[in-house]
Amino acid sequence: MSALADRTGAASGRHGPLIAHASIQRGALWLLGASSGLALIEPSPYEFVFLLVVFAFLLTGIRLSQRLLPLILLLLLYNLGGVFSLIPWMDEAPSVRFTAVSVYLMITAIVLAAIMAEDTASRIETLRKGWMIAAWYAGLAGILGYFDVAGLGSVFSYASRASGTFKDPNVLGPFLVLPIAFTLQHVLTGRTSLLRGLLVMSVPLLALFLTFSRGAWAHLVVSLLLMTALTYLASGSARQRGRIVGLSLLAIGLAVAALLIALSFESIRSVFEIRASLEQSYDLGVTGRFGSQLRSIPLLLDAPNGFGPLRFRFIFPEDPHNVYINAFASYGWLGGISWLALTSATCLIGWRLVFRRSALQNQAIVLWSVLFVTILQGLQIDTDHWRHLYLMLGLVWGLAALPRNTARDRADV
Repeated sequence: MSALADRTGAASGRHGPLIAHASIQRGALWLLGASSGLALIEPSPYEFVFLLVVFAFLLTGIRLSQRLLPLILLLLLYNLGGVFSLIPWMDEAPSVRFTAVSVYLMITAIVLAAIMAEDTASRIETLRKGWMIAAWYAGLAGILGYFDVAGLGSVFSYASRASGTFKDPNVLGPFLVLPIAFTLQHVLTGRTSLLRGLLVMSVPLLALFLTFSRGAWAHLVVSLLLMTALTYLASGSARQRGRIVGLSLLAIGLAVAALLIALSFESIRSVFEIRASLEQSYDLGVTGRFGSQLRSIPLLLDAPNGFGPLRFRFIFPEDPHNVYINAFASYGWLGGISWLALTSATCLIGWRLVFRRSALQNQAIVLWSVLFVTILQGLQIDTDHWRHLYLMLGLVWGLAALPRNTARDRADV
């Protein structure tokens, strides 16, 4: 549809509609990114904005590359397993809603992957800017909630931890990692000054720290280290590599200084000492998180249809907190195997993507660094309903589906 519009516009000499189409598309994508930080209510604004994105691109043009067929097929099989697993529990509203959300998230990943086929750099930049807005208001809400400013602690914090506009601090933290990683890369590569970069990252970084989420802390550190290393390797300039090394050392020093300042406050230090421990009471023992995961494996090996959506908690003390076990528990063998296959295929195309020389290489490095760590984080938390996971999944597959010459010719924004 888009290609036809291009030919028609070129033949008639009228370029106005093409500019209008691009503006509509980017505006819808910006709204999608900006609404991604609102998750206190369901359905959230993100769901409605996504429908707007679909409508906008159906009107103005969208293509579905054959290179996306593995993504589409594996997501369909995964959700088909979820539907089979749901059949005995059709009268359970939470289970039906859980399965419906899974199907919806599948569609978001496929649509976002297809959107990357054209105007790729500009669309990624538009999403990034919207996501940064979301990171700021979600982070600011978390900070206000943590310090209980104007009584907002009851709304924007949970168990003395910043949750912001999310229901769970463990989701707010990982959500903030991608905009922080993009900003740091801009500083390292000279696109943004150090002072401006620190200002842009300040609120998301503080909010992430105040989530007191061990997973989010590890996610941030590993993602930034991986992004920095890959950006260094991708740099073709000795001068830029020196800049990356120098600014990385400076960033580490600033981070340590900021941490020491934060820990000088007793209220923060007391929670930090508890949360920083690698061993928590709910993790240990036969009935702890890891014990329940181990005990579930023999049962799942005898349950081709799984336990049913959200049924793990009725057999064990709580949810599995492991996306791979949850895939077999809530989506059956078909869903579990499909999720493992999707994860493996994504790792294959992701690692190939970041070493592909193109004008989009830096964007690919940031997206893959954060997505790869999110995939690893699935070992300690249920990530299968994280909206930003599917957003990154779609973007990475969309970039990988670009023909090599197309990716090389795109201008960096």
